Amino acid sequence: MIRRCLESDFEATYIIVNEAAQAYRGVIPTDCWSEPYMARDELRDEIRDGVVFWWYEENGDLLGVMGIQDVKDVSLIRHAYVRSTNQNHGVGSKLLSHLRSLTSRPTLIGTWKDATWAVRFYINHGFKLVSKETKDHLLREYWAALPWPNNQRVAFARKTAQRLLRRPRTIASRGQIRQRTSFPA
Repeated sequence: MIRRCLESDFEATYIIVNEAAQAYRGVIPTDCWSEPYMARDELRDEIRDGVVFWWYEENGDLLGVMGIQDVKDVSLIRHAYVRSTNQNHGVGSKLLSHLRSLTSRPTLIGTWKDATWAVRFYINHGFKLVSKETKDHLLREYWAALPWPNNQRVAFARKTAQRLLRRPRTIASRGQIRQRTSFPA
């Protein structure tokens, strides 16, 4: 069963985030790792900033958690964690599918570039890895100031978000104004 997390679910959400994040230990840069991976205050800040967490539970046991956050004109999938004993059993897929059904906005996802299992997961679910230039733009535009260097992150967009990436922007070139119709792919 998938359900929205309640205030009373805070501690269990904190526990699963940090338990599942152990997969990052030794994979992400050591200066980006902390114990716990996400402190209680950081989780509270994420919720205060609009991340809505959803649980996947089975027989009363919490197996996974994933958040969604509307920022400007997109929805961000945030903090996708599945207990290590329940990975590769469809929990993350069901949560991602549910969260995608909650929004009609373009959907973006960011993760660690060296978390190859996460990169594969999002690609397998129809998200496209965007170029470095586009990723840098998206991180600046839609994610709050991340405490990690951009060169350690990757970003994904669904096909429906591609129109967002092609939105005309005005840029200056040699003193002239022209329309830029896309970011390099």
